[in-house]
Amino acid sequence: MVDQRGFFDLDERYAALSAAGDPLERLASAVDFEVFRADLDAALVRSDRAKGGRPPYDAVLMFKVLVLQVLYGLSDDQAEFQILDRRSFGRFLGLDDGDRVPDAKTIWLFREQLTRAGAVQRLFDRFDAVLNDRGYLAMGGQIVDATVIEARRPRLSAGEKATIKGGGTPEHWSKAKRAQMDRDGRWTLKRGRKKPKSEGAARAATEIVVPAFGYKNHVGIDRRFGLIRTFTVTHAAAHDGGQLEGLLDPDNLASGVWADTAYRSAANLALLDRRGLMPQFQRAKPRGKPMPAHVARGNATRGRIRALVEHVFAEQKRRLHLTVRTIGLARARAKITLANLAYNMRRLTWLEGRPAPA
Repeated sequence: MVDQRGFFDLDERYAALSAAGDPLERLASAVDFEVFRADLDAALVRSDRAKGGRPPYDAVLMFKVLVLQVLYGLSDDQAEFQILDRRSFGRFLGLDDGDRVPDAKTIWLFREQLTRAGAVQRLFDRFDAVLNDRGYLAMGGQIVDATVIEARRPRLSAGEKATIKGGGTPEHWSKAKRAQMDRDGRWTLKRGRKKPKSEGAARAATEIVVPAFGYKNHVGIDRRFGLIRTFTVTHAAAHDGGQLEGLLDPDNLASGVWADTAYRSAANLALLDRRGLMPQFQRAKPRGKPMPAHVARGNATRGRIRALVEHVFAEQKRRLHLTVRTIGLARARAKITLANLAYNMRRLTWLEGRPAPA
């Protein structure tokens, strides 16, 4: 005879999850998701249910589903399955075994409504206000940088690429193909260096160039807490330095602005001067000449601070597996904004969990 399980067995399972260090439980204790309800309700179009039918899912519950998707790199179908399968997800969402679970289509429609209403940016701003209210003010100066977020690569002919780059749409495309081809993303080249394979190899690393298609996440973080304070989303070919003005945080309490060589231009230096900010930009190596020792030392000093922003990108790409599965800039912006918001939530959880200084 199969043992009958009861209410207290579920309590024991949840207690075991807590003892194992459930990260979603820590997130739920650090973030009050109810602060987003007013913005969510204002963005959603709800039926008056005069014709009956099932009541809609709670807006905060659905928003927490979107957060789960970002934290675990889940598609809509994967999110539906994981909510059904995982106790930790159910507890985070406040769902019991007998409760209805939103399906993939419902999740897609909810995110689409927020995207069309332009509400995701307001949700990010709402949480930034919460961070300020809890004492996490932007301090110590700001660090700006950008990274490519890859999207599904379209297969296009040279003529189709030229038409799209010029802002048009190929005339022979069907309605279905127009809906499935990303005309807002762009190709770019990701540059890096390949380390020597053996200890005896020359120390100079080989430069590598990898083509990538998608969008860019331009962010500005505060030096004190490492939280994303400002950001913009563009196609992948946009120049990093051209986005500086939109990334400057007027509320940061210090004047330093750290960035790599892509941001060093006469226009950007003049911009910082007008705003009373101090440029801490990397300097490029002179062409055909060795790097002067004093410039190398200055770059190293600034680089140790500027590298903090790379932690943001490593978190989003390696732990959150951030990619763009959607079509078009508006949806990509919503996805990347959610990723920036989720990063700040995780960062807050870590900040709150640190031991208090003696």
